[in-house]
Amino acid sequence: MDIRSYLRTHTNPPVFLISLVVIVLFLIWGVSAPKQLGDVANGIMSWITTNLGWWYLMSVFGFLVFVLIILFSPYGRLKLGKDNEEPEWSTWSWFSMLFTAGMGIGLVFFGVAEPIEHLTNPPDGTVSPKSAEAAIFAMHTTYFHWGLHPWAIYIIIGMSMGYFCFRHDLPLRPASAFYPLIGRGIYGWIGHAVDILAVFGTLFGLATSLGLGASQIASGLSSVFGIPDNWGTQVIIVAAVTAVAVTSVMLGLDKGIRRLSVWNMSGAIILAIAVFLAGPTLLILQYLAQSVGYYIQHLPATSLNAYAFNDEGQDWISSWTLFYWGWWIAWSPFVGMFIARVSRGRTVRQFVLGTLIAPVGASMVWFAIFGGSAVNEVLMNDNQAMAEAGTTNAMFVLMDSIPFGGLTAIMSLLAILVVAIFFATSSDSGSLVVDMLTNGGDPHPKWQQRLFWAVTEGAVAAILLVAGTFSAAGNPLSALQTAAIASGFPFSIVLAVMCWGLVRGFRRDVVPPPLGVSEEDWSQK
Repeated sequence: MDIRSYLRTHTNPPVFLISLVVIVLFLIWGVSAPKQLGDVANGIMSWITTNLGWWYLMSVFGFLVFVLIILFSPYGRLKLGKDNEEPEWSTWSWFSMLFTAGMGIGLVFFGVAEPIEHLTNPPDGTVSPKSAEAAIFAMHTTYFHWGLHPWAIYIIIGMSMGYFCFRHDLPLRPASAFYPLIGRGIYGWIGHAVDILAVFGTLFGLATSLGLGASQIASGLSSVFGIPDNWGTQVIIVAAVTAVAVTSVMLGLDKGIRRLSVWNMSGAIILAIAVFLAGPTLLILQYLAQSVGYYIQHLPATSLNAYAFNDEGQDWISSWTLFYWGWWIAWSPFVGMFIARVSRGRTVRQFVLGTLIAPVGASMVWFAIFGGSAVNEVLMNDNQAMAEAGTTNAMFVLMDSIPFGGLTAIMSLLAILVVAIFFATSSDSGSLVVDMLTNGGDPHPKWQQRLFWAVTEGAVAAILLVAGTFSAAGNPLSALQTAAIASGFPFSIVLAVMCWGLVRGFRRDVVPPPLGVSEEDWSQK
């Protein structure tokens, strides 16, 4: 089979070739001029956060409101599949896969680091650092960033693709959600543009996660074994864990991704239980109850707080909230397509509840255990090492602070292992999704193409780490943050239009067509 025949048979040539060319050019730029790439990235992030932050805040809050309306509407009884289909995976396997795909590396990376950062460095004019009020602010802000909002974003695209693919037999691609709006135009340039944006968002969103994971693994290896924590070590880690992801890719969805996801959930649960029992157990429970109540009470106001008259506050939301919103949106094609792929046969209401409530609840418990233990170390035990810990080593400083009875090194190694497997599950899941985006929506892509995209994801992550290190800012994570924020903006517009198309598609199933109107015409009204 020649190359042209292969491309026509196994890919969507416009999406595959354009995405490939742009990514290759990006890699060449990163290898040949990493400092220039890093400086350009910092300039882009500054412009977007200054001029478009208001759009991120309003759109993401709007996505959450939209999802809650769908949950309680008559559309909730519709299935992501035919009426007689049953779910392919057990509830536990399903939950494990969507959780590790959607939040894994980030929870371990920020589980300790974010609450401590907000406790010790809240924005001016809010609360006093290292106070009881700062402790409340720290956990509330962390829940805000990791709670309902990101999963609402994932739900929109996952629900759209699952509904139009499994119920109406359209390709499993973001462009299919536009069918009620443009009909067969989804197979033209508009559909290709939507899918190309999804490819870039997925690759750069994944690269951000993989870069964070590599940074934390390097910090953990430095803490336990004294291995130098530098960009060279981080690049080697990216390569090593990408090799694990490639192995998972070769084994397929059931034997590879599902098993890794379940194993990783088990490791994360063991780690959380150990910290919960060895740490300040009563305080963790009290902190959890108080923080959840505060989060729910202040959700609307926090969602739209742009710090309009506070310059330092605006810098703060640029570094935290806007970074997260861009990251979640950039991740959404990946996570949305993946959770759609593993959610076939579930109703819309089950899908929304499962992906909105269960992972959010688990995330809140995780942050209460790790963040609560770290906050206790700072406020009650005056642990200066904990207060001054950086984002990459905060988890391991906490491991050293908790009395594990001689098992501290083992618990640190378990934390490294959990990060590494989260890293691998994100990469192999991402390669599956990127290949589906570039092959026209086939949910069973060829393993050779998934192998190619898994290696490409690792290369992009390594390039961004190096570019950030050699930029004027000298921060290895700065280019990663820019990649997330910049790639998320155009896709936020796609998500807004997708909500419109989804409602029109639901309406077709719930409301029958008027007499004399064909099903095809009715689907586009």
